[in-house]
Amino acid sequence: MILTKWQDFKTDADYYTQSSFEKQINDQFQAMLFEKDQELPSYIWTDHYVVIVKSNTRMINDVSFIKIPRHPESI
Repeated sequence: MILTKWQDFKTDADYYTQSSFEKQINDQFQAMLFEKDQELPSYIWTDHYVVIVKSNTRMINDVSFIKIPRHPESI
């Protein structure tokens, strides 16, 4: 399901609000994709990036963000 309104999510290490995510990525939120029955988004779109949300689960549930430019010619 693609949402155009931010939905907060959490891991064992952090709680992500729209404000905290935008500060971390340094860009403005546009949309997010949640796969069926998942608590974490798979992708988050911002003005300049598609952000892949990668799960890093070992001892604790955590995520990392991989930023892919939406417009590579502008790099």
